[in-house]
Amino acid sequence: MKKQINVVGAVIVDPEGTILCARRGPGSLPGMWEFPGGKIEPGETPRQALAREIDEELACEIEVGDEVTTTTYDYDFGIVTLTTFYCRLISGTPKLTDHSEVRWLKPGELDSLEWAPADVPAVELIQKDLAA
Repeated sequence: MKKQINVVGAVIVDPEGTILCARRGPGSLPGMWEFPGGKIEPGETPRQALAREIDEELACEIEVGDEVTTTTYDYDFGIVTLTTFYCRLISGTPKLTDHSEVRWLKPGELDSLEWAPADVPAVELIQKDLAA
């Protein structure tokens, strides 16, 4: 039986409408792109987990807004359920700690990256939601 992993991702949108994309460092899915975030710890709500993870991973404070979607993907290392939320930076500039690179892209540019499979449905929804 595979491990069930519940994670959250932040779709951080800046005032110009670009979205923060983060490239995974070494470990699982190296080099693939994702919305930054991480595991939900026991006793945390998904929104609390996301605020904590962004503080830890990017040294930023965010405001967590509406849910984008929840998707489940069966990886070789476990079954990942990812819930993504639209977010806004309150303070800080993203710093690289866990990721090898970050980019700010317009919604129409998101499909130029190789996304982790669990993030792909959110990318597609965001492109529909935010297309100008």
